[in-house]
Amino acid sequence: AMDGALLPPSPTGLSAYLAVSQLLGLTLLATTGAWLGHYRGGVAWHSPLQFNVHPLCMVLGMVFLQGDALLVYRVFRHEAKRSTKALHALLHGLALVIALVGIIAVFESHRTKGIPDMYSLHSWCGMATFVLYLLQWFLGCGFFLFPGASFLLRGWYKPQHIFFGITLFILSITSCLLGITEMLLFKISDSYSRFVPEGILANTLGVLLVAFGLVVGYMLTREEWKRPPLAEELALSMDFKTLTEGESPGGGS
Repeated sequence: AMDGALLPPSPTGLSAYLAVSQLLGLTLLATTGAWLGHYRGGVAWHSPLQFNVHPLCMVLGMVFLQGDALLVYRVFRHEAKRSTKALHALLHGLALVIALVGIIAVFESHRTKGIPDMYSLHSWCGMATFVLYLLQWFLGCGFFLFPGASFLLRGWYKPQHIFFGITLFILSITSCLLGITEMLLFKISDSYSRFVPEGILANTLGVLLVAFGLVVGYMLTREEWKRPPLAEELALSMDFKTLTEGESPGGGS
């Protein structure tokens, strides 16, 4: 609290959904680790197990961390806006770095084993998602984190940024689902239809990915759960508009 004032409570239900989202996120990470560790031999870099770095990094970076980055503005409702922006950008940046490690791992693994690259639907969707995610991150930093963009330009780009943020999260989960299916068909195509334990575990991971996406998506689309602007943010926003667009503070929006 600032100046001894009590902070307003979180909206009803937000904390419960946040707890469910984190429980699902941690569970899908544990399920990924269990699948790779128990059925695929584990994870290592300079070895035949290098490929397994790829699914672990993509689930961690492009799903779990990306989802948490999207929730930053719902969770940190009373902190300074610039600090919240920085955390939002930092989590997305960390997700990008981890995803890049996963992409390097799969290309190196393919090169070592003589497997061709970029021929499957999973690889097309996954690479397109990563490239667009990287572009989204750079544009977001340029428009919102660093000074320079005008008020009108920020106002125009903000809904595009929000739309593509949610879209890329959906595409990331979709790419993971395609990757799980592709990996199962490559590794256990002869027994997958017989409900073997590995297939059931991998299918469970897919269900967890969808559940995590649905919970995060629900939290993002609840209008009453949006972060309310603080009084000082409204004042700064008006001052910024006055300086960049030449309008008076009382001139309307």
